Amino acid sequence: MANSFYEQPILNSPYAPPSLYHRLDDTGQPIEGEPIKGRRPSKFIVPVPASRKKAAATQASLDLETYTENAKINEIRGYVDAWRSVPNPADWGVTPATQRLLEHWRRPKEQWAGPRPFFCQIEAVETMIWLTEVAPRRAATRGLLDQIAKDNEEANPALFRLAMKMATGSGKTTVMAMLIAWQAINAARRETKDFSRAFLIVAPGITIKDRLRVLQPSEPGNYYDTREIVPPEMLPEIRRAEIVITNYHSFQHRETLAMPKAARSFLQGNDPEPIRTVESDAQMLDRACGKLLRFERVNVINDEAHHCYRHKVGGDAEGALTGEEKKEAEQNEEAARLWINGIEALDRQLRRGKRTGGVRAVYDLSATPFFLRGSGYQEGTLFPWVVSDFSLMDAIESGIVKLPRVPVTDNLVQTDTVVYRNLWDNIKKGPKQLPKSTSAAGKLSPFDLPPLLLTALNSLYSHYASEFDRWQRAGIGVPPVFIVVCQNTAISKLVFEWIAGFERGNAEAGERAAFHAGHLELFRNYDEHGGRLPRPRTLLIDSRQLEAGEALDKGFKDAAAAEIDQFKRELAAREGAGAVKGDVNEGDLLREVMNTVGRPGRLGEQIRCVVSVSMLTEGWDTNTVTHILGVRAFGTQLLCEQVVGRGLRRQSYELNAQGLFDVEYADIMGIPFDFARSPQKVDPKPPKPITRVHAIAERADLEIRFPRVSGYRRELPSERLNAEFGEDSELVITPEDIGPTSVTMEGIVGAGVTITPEVLARLRPSEISFNLAKHLLYTHFRDEDGFPKQHLFPQIQRIARRWIDEGYLVTKGVPIGAILYQEQLARAAEKIDIACTRGGGGHVVAVLDPYNPSGSTRHVNFITSKECWKTGAQPPRSQISHVVKDSSWEIALAQALEGHPRVLAYAKNQALGFEIPYLDGGAMRRYLPDFLVRLDAGGGTEPLHLVLEMKGQRDESDKAKAQTARDMWVPGVNALGGYGRWAFAEFTDPYTTEDEFRALVATLIDQASAASTRTQA
Repeated sequence: MANSFYEQPILNSPYAPPSLYHRLDDTGQPIEGEPIKGRRPSKFIVPVPASRKKAAATQASLDLETYTENAKINEIRGYVDAWRSVPNPADWGVTPATQRLLEHWRRPKEQWAGPRPFFCQIEAVETMIWLTEVAPRRAATRGLLDQIAKDNEEANPALFRLAMKMATGSGKTTVMAMLIAWQAINAARRETKDFSRAFLIVAPGITIKDRLRVLQPSEPGNYYDTREIVPPEMLPEIRRAEIVITNYHSFQHRETLAMPKAARSFLQGNDPEPIRTVESDAQMLDRACGKLLRFERVNVINDEAHHCYRHKVGGDAEGALTGEEKKEAEQNEEAARLWINGIEALDRQLRRGKRTGGVRAVYDLSATPFFLRGSGYQEGTLFPWVVSDFSLMDAIESGIVKLPRVPVTDNLVQTDTVVYRNLWDNIKKGPKQLPKSTSAAGKLSPFDLPPLLLTALNSLYSHYASEFDRWQRAGIGVPPVFIVVCQNTAISKLVFEWIAGFERGNAEAGERAAFHAGHLELFRNYDEHGGRLPRPRTLLIDSRQLEAGEALDKGFKDAAAAEIDQFKRELAAREGAGAVKGDVNEGDLLREVMNTVGRPGRLGEQIRCVVSVSMLTEGWDTNTVTHILGVRAFGTQLLCEQVVGRGLRRQSYELNAQGLFDVEYADIMGIPFDFARSPQKVDPKPPKPITRVHAIAERADLEIRFPRVSGYRRELPSERLNAEFGEDSELVITPEDIGPTSVTMEGIVGAGVTITPEVLARLRPSEISFNLAKHLLYTHFRDEDGFPKQHLFPQIQRIARRWIDEGYLVTKGVPIGAILYQEQLARAAEKIDIACTRGGGGHVVAVLDPYNPSGSTRHVNFITSKECWKTGAQPPRSQISHVVKDSSWEIALAQALEGHPRVLAYAKNQALGFEIPYLDGGAMRRYLPDFLVRLDAGGGTEPLHLVLEMKGQRDESDKAKAQTARDMWVPGVNALGGYGRWAFAEFTDPYTTEDEFRALVATLIDQASAASTRTQA
């Protein structure tokens, strides 16, 4: 049997729960066989196929490389899966605001204009919601929270942390926005111990801090607006959130009074207490957290949270470390201590003098939430407070990330190892050594690099060149990106100069002692005559220095001086001399270039190669990386995954005909992290153009206001019931609704038998009508105190029997008793209830959303990669710039609206927040019609508002939508007053849409004229 792992690595849609996974053996290696049905359990898996040569014995073997299940994560996942499958939102056990958000995030793909959340993003937030709102209220799951609290006691005794493990490239920023929305909206409506609208977001560096600005509701292009994170009616509540975004370095206590040692000694005198010249906790928090200190409770969100932990008390799992390993461990420990100390200080400050309050919860997000070297724990130990997991393996099988490819064999027969699999160790064995310090590098020239490294650079570059050519032929406007990750600044400077070229001498004095154009043509920063290119192609970056936000080291500034000057000139050319007036902060400038690699029209647009010290920062969200070369030590798979993560973000997010992502690849050398050996190719695709759909200010007169209805109140003039049945009163039940009704059962020998649900077929009509009437009484006919109106039961039963006898119950291939299934009873009851309202002479009044009773087209502002049709009638008839093309039917209707003289204004119902609540099978749902129209109905009457829907085949759910819109929403809104007159209509044939609309308008004009005549009479 073929191994589908190589033939079809992507098995699942990114927008649905994984339903297939590849077979792996006990060591995590892919094995022959078809994919397994279901969801892969959460396990420690490093997706590395065995080398075709003998495996290298030099790499450390850690717990991370084992294959054991995460029992607690899997248990929580099971509970959340079961909770997610509950069909009736009223049974979810969450607040109304949370219910609304969950329905919004889970809505069908047709209702999303722009990027919709991946399943893994929704699952991460669902887990936090379930643990906060559902689990504590159920005896069976309450103990899980006690276990999580116990897990926090050792490493975070003062805090309650919940960690979400999400693969690089799976969209942690979107998850943060969803968490903020959930907490802020609930807190804005009713702040309790479970919710707060104050947030401290802590990032590992300034690069991520800058990128996280999209989480500020006031920021142009924020995720809440442009990515439809919240329904439009909830945007005002999001804007009440108080959000502070910082990097953990801000928790460092700064000097408040700098003085030399002699002056300090003089002022100290004989005082036994030392002079305090650094900030107190309160001063540091006032600077770092600002307005958050006014709140009783604050939520903390840690991005790349594996940098934040407290050292294990008495722990020394790794033993004595030496050399560079010891230095790295000390740096990890210092960063982790500073980060956790800052959060604990905030908790103490908020609790001061209060019985309750403090840091409400800490939400950790990381692709690798493992303890680092220097923590006192075994490196690679999973944080015990991790509660959800979408691993790199899951992300690969769902196509969310690129598929890393690595060397698995080579033609060097003298060794049992694959040389380019761990380039660093093989270079150290050679005669030429790489420098360990800047002073040592000064004695070398770029031409002195080890041959093994040069061959690796040339080999990977050759593959890059072919990829570069394919991208150009495909019409992609930006180049692919090649990354070299180096051990230290000395090595990075030599590699950079060998790749991109260099010049020596004092340029101001007219000297040019040495010049070289660079060995890799596509990456050169100089032309063949020695002149610097207008836009550099290769960038030198020291990630650690940039992320700290401090002044750049002089050695690094000197090494990158030419690039810094070039970018200053480019910035001046783009934005004018005023943009670089004075001394531009080099760190800010280089961060801007790095953050915009691969983005058209920005400083980093044409960068092709990045030579980096350290590993490049986590969260670097460039999606054009295709090649990575590691020239540094990699002790564990944890570090490998962090570095390879820089190349995993996809370039294209368009689904193919099978509803899956196409495979994309990242080619990796020098990093002992590998995944697939199959030399497959994938053609690059140019990204689809992005359209900003927005309300046009100059068309303010075309604004359409509408009510936000949350429910209905029925008022009957008397208690004499009468039902007026119509076309939408019919209920059709088929095997698709209740399951197969004829099943053949066979054993290995003997006779077979066919079974059917005969018990349902034997039910009498009187028995059915009785049970249907009882359901109607208890669900739709209660008094103000909630008691069923028992005296109405005889009338209700007669109406139920009449509904059955007159043929409104239609069964196809199922027995008539199927009506007594709970969902079918609820559907029948809803149809009969509406018929009673229509025939009883009463009226319906709409109940408005108490928080946001009205909406408007003027708030529309989002981006989409879907095809759009520009509104262009003369004079204009739509306030909104475009109609998103979800189907050709909708465009046909839009064209009909643009061309009709009676249409005063119209709008596609996309990101408007216009919804019609309706009951379907006993559960409250929300219906999004296609268009809103303001129509000149003539006869001197006020304009008429139309709700229009394009619909082909109609199922029971569609019938419920239309019936509710026509018989509940329209009369309910008209009874309110204040929103004008409304009507509803459906069109079912795209080829006759224009004629149908003309006929509808003519009918409405006749009705308006007749009504005006009656009024005058």
